[in-house]
Amino acid sequence: MQNTAEFNCAYCGEPNTTFIDLSAGMQQAYIEDCQVCCRPNHLFVRIDEETLDIEIDSEYNG
Repeated sequence: MQNTAEFNCAYCGEPNTTFIDLSAGMQQAYIEDCQVCCRPNHLFVRIDEETLDIEIDSEYNG
């Protein structure tokens, strides 16, 4: 199952929407390019097991 979630780019601060694959685990980490400035963001995704609420932290990749 996939859901969408939003994160702010670590470089330009613009909001981005990303797909989260809930079947990939409750804690995930991957790199996704900003949809505005195209710079890579290292995303750390946490999913609450009970509520399925999604939290994303983004950091500079580089």
